[in-house]
Amino acid sequence: MADQARMHFTMAVVHEVQRFADIIPLGLPHMTSRDIEVQGFRIPKGTTLFFNLSSVLKDESVWKKPFRFHPEHFLDAQGHFVKHSAFMPFSAGRRSCLGEPLARMELFLFFTCLLQRFSLSVPAGQPRPSDHGGSEFLVTPSPYQLCAVPR
Repeated sequence: MADQARMHFTMAVVHEVQRFADIIPLGLPHMTSRDIEVQGFRIPKGTTLFFNLSSVLKDESVWKKPFRFHPEHFLDAQGHFVKHSAFMPFSAGRRSCLGEPLARMELFLFFTCLLQRFSLSVPAGQPRPSDHGGSEFLVTPSPYQLCAVPR
């Protein structure tokens, strides 16, 4: 973990995977405690609301290439890692995921260990994995084949 601060591109890739994959498109439900108005729309007290995390993670006014895998979204001009305020795959506010710090650490460790030990490739003659997964409540990748060759 000590090396993490110097691994800018790796951090950018891990964050871009979370942004692009957008595994959980809706946050936890919230309920209005009073009548409110949002952009001219009246929302009565007791209304259940959901954060549309996909709308933030794919916002064209924030991300240069919102519908493409582009780790440079998280790098500044000098190639240093930068976390955007619009990056919220764990939701936002008081009900954001309590396990976020642990999940971030685990994702970093998992991916760095995996990539240190294996070369990953698509088998000859097989299609590349699709950028678009199936979606019901959770977004899941479409089936694909992958070769993991020990380094």
